[in-house]
Amino acid sequence: MKNIKIAFFDSKQYDIDSFAKINDAFKFEIKYYKNHLNIDTVSLAKGYDAICAFVNDALSKEVIDQLNLLGIKLIALRCAGYNNVDLIYAYKKIHVVRVPAYSPYAVAEHAVALMLTLNRKTHRAYYRIRDNNFTINGLLGFDMYGKTAGVIGAGRIGKALVKILRGFDMNVLVFDHNPDKNFENQTNCKYVDIETIYKESDIISLNCPLTKETYHMINKETINKMKNGVMIINTGRGQLINTVDLIEALKTKKIGCAGLDVYEEESEYFFEDFSGEIISDDVLARLISFNNVLITSHQGFFTNEALSNIAHTTLNNIKDFFDGQQLANEICYKCDKPECRKKNKGRCF
Repeated sequence: MKNIKIAFFDSKQYDIDSFAKINDAFKFEIKYYKNHLNIDTVSLAKGYDAICAFVNDALSKEVIDQLNLLGIKLIALRCAGYNNVDLIYAYKKIHVVRVPAYSPYAVAEHAVALMLTLNRKTHRAYYRIRDNNFTINGLLGFDMYGKTAGVIGAGRIGKALVKILRGFDMNVLVFDHNPDKNFENQTNCKYVDIETIYKESDIISLNCPLTKETYHMINKETINKMKNGVMIINTGRGQLINTVDLIEALKTKKIGCAGLDVYEEESEYFFEDFSGEIISDDVLARLISFNNVLITSHQGFFTNEALSNIAHTTLNNIKDFFDGQQLANEICYKCDKPECRKKNKGRCF
């Protein structure tokens, strides 16, 4: 295999550190760019064989056209989600691979961290104590034991979350288009329809991908079906929630609290430092103003183990592509199943 050159976009120091360590075994030539990939920066990919992109890189039709003209053979996503890629347009132009699983435990554990923090208000207690304020007024929580949690999406992350919540002896309801009866029996959770999740859950956690079906699945109509004071947790994708409707429900106290690791318009802010500036996004600023809303900057994946797995899988995907091997982690708009690739030697086209 020739010396493969990779243009790496939206790179942070932790990306560079983790990829550099794993790349010792692959020997790729990687150029790390701080820039997000978009129509204004795509020219930076000139002279490279592949590009490595993250969740806030915009792989639109125009960008794909330019990558194609520049001779880019492969888009290697270092994430599981791919809603930022125009897969229909990319089909038969550029292959796209991803990292379907890096550490389901990392994201599931972060979801539980959001739940516990919101419930017991430890973030607020921390700042009180630093001000020598030892009162506990306003910090009242509830026992997780015996409460009902609704988990929407039972992939690897959702299942890891179910196991943790069952450890609290919670009643766990699960919605997924492909119910796993063996898992249901093993964990004593219960697969139900989405309406039951909305109506019966004290805590609702979103762990599903963003699709046409799930876009704004949490909205005024579905919120009205929920219990008063319900807790909403989102570690999936920001656009699963209609944020304007969420804010209204927080104001009326229909929703008791919300833990968000993602946000609809996060690409402008998340992963960047704006501590010296004013947030111009009025919706985000309003969310931040609530003392019962906890926002983290898409850090659910952020563990040592996950970073190592992301780097290894991404670089191995690139190696398999240029070695002519089948692409176990390729995605296309037609399907995301290995069976469709049998006629193309393990590739979508």
